[in-house]
Amino acid sequence: MEVDAREKQLLNRYLQLLQRWNKVYNLTAVRDPAEMQSLHIADSLSVAPYLRGTTCLDVGSGAGLPGIPLAIIQPQRQFTLLDTNGKKTRFMQQAVLELGLSNVTVIQTRVESWQPVRCFDAIISRAFASLQDFVTFTGKHACENGILYAMKGRYPDSELAELPSGWQVMAQHTLHVPDLDAERHLLELQHV
Repeated sequence: MEVDAREKQLLNRYLQLLQRWNKVYNLTAVRDPAEMQSLHIADSLSVAPYLRGTTCLDVGSGAGLPGIPLAIIQPQRQFTLLDTNGKKTRFMQQAVLELGLSNVTVIQTRVESWQPVRCFDAIISRAFASLQDFVTFTGKHACENGILYAMKGRYPDSELAELPSGWQVMAQHTLHVPDLDAERHLLELQHV
């Protein structure tokens, strides 16, 4: 994926912030900057061509992944980043402030008890939970034609068998992440 000079600069600043905060707050197990580039930034951006809609909820966002990298390259879309961990939400708030991302809102709460004032066109998770839990906890926050985007490593055959009634896979994509020798998949789930 091509990014312009401004987006590249913001992605680099985000990576520097993540490295600095990670030394103190242990936000991610990945320490090597080159590994962070592929495992976090490139992996997050690999789903960008598939996202639709104007509002996106990133559930279990952790250190802001994939939400912050996506918000940097998709300023036209509004992102809500949700996580229960206080140190991670504080980091995300600081990153949003320092990067000047006016299209990002950070919320610290549990998704299953959260009562947002609006629905979301897209809801994404990167290794948040099983597909069953992802659909059960977040499906109620999707707009009528909203799509749940599940980022997975290996293709989750066993999890697909346990999808809640009324939900189905509308599309599946094998993701190719530069400098990453591991399986990556994106599943698009929708209520039918």
